[in-house]
Amino acid sequence: MALMDFIKKQFIDIIQWTETGDGTLAWRFPMAEMEIQNGASLTVRESQVAVFVNEGQVADVFGPGMYKLTTQTLPVLTYLKNWDKLFESPFKSDVYFFSTRQQVDQKWGTPQPITIRDKDFGAVRLRAFGNYSFRIGDAKLFHTEISGTRDIYSVADLDGQLRGLVLQNISNAIASSGVPFLDLAANQIQFAQALAAQLVPEFEKIGIKLENITVQNVSLPEELQKILDQKIGMGMVGNDMGKFMQYQTAQAIPKFAEGAANGGGGIAGDAMGLGAGVALGQVLAQNLAQGLSPNAAAQAAATQQQPAVAVVSPNDVMTTLEKLGELKTKGILTQEEFDAKKAELLKKLV
Repeated sequence: MALMDFIKKQFIDIIQWTETGDGTLAWRFPMAEMEIQNGASLTVRESQVAVFVNEGQVADVFGPGMYKLTTQTLPVLTYLKNWDKLFESPFKSDVYFFSTRQQVDQKWGTPQPITIRDKDFGAVRLRAFGNYSFRIGDAKLFHTEISGTRDIYSVADLDGQLRGLVLQNISNAIASSGVPFLDLAANQIQFAQALAAQLVPEFEKIGIKLENITVQNVSLPEELQKILDQKIGMGMVGNDMGKFMQYQTAQAIPKFAEGAANGGGGIAGDAMGLGAGVALGQVLAQNLAQGLSPNAAAQAAATQQQPAVAVVSPNDVMTTLEKLGELKTKGILTQEEFDAKKAELLKKLV
């Protein structure tokens, strides 16, 4: 009886894998020193692939189904071992199971800002993150390129490699998407599609099929975010440069007055700063109302016919010129527009 039990332990007649949890990509069937009984049953469940490996060389690959292991169902292994068609003896072979179901909600992101080149702004840095899903598409290739002879190969083992591929292809994806850098945050779907197009062939090289990738956030550098805010401000006033200047200056009045009131120039300096802020506020408020009024042209003509009742102080002119210079430096104003506005302000000092 003991001899029969010993003999039974040496042969395997059922080969199958039941996943006990998430995250396993490849699992090696435990053979030890045992052999596979000729005519043994192989069960491959849905979302699985089984691969037979003979002395390090991939032999037969089985998709979902139930199989009886004979020379007819193992043609490659039969060829590699030079079996006769009537071969019925037990045999040795490594058997690996691969999970082909989707591995979802895999995270990717830029741990540090990455530098990319933009045609408008040159070298810029950005952060981005999102998620993706994948599955094993070619079990044979995945075995030879990635998992090898390991007993278990998990999603966590592959995570670093896939993240690296995503980060490596971000620059190419931005270039191929055709989306201007400032518009990336508002075109995340188009960016994700371009990124997927770059990643699909890279994943296929290691037997992985990319199912989906999303871009959940793109963070622009602070200086470019300010330019984007200004671009939005111009859109609010219909891209009219004159109105945009009035809008920008009106936005700065509260900060100017606050800074003048809280400055370190003493009581006299505080009073002068606050007075200049109020005077500038009155002048700019009139200009803003005139620029945005439906009867702006008629009001402007009437104002020109009236004698001037106020003179802008040099401090006011210098403050406005500084703001115009900042807009020119950021590319919002051209040199010609800046020169014209400067000449107009200098005339007010005469």
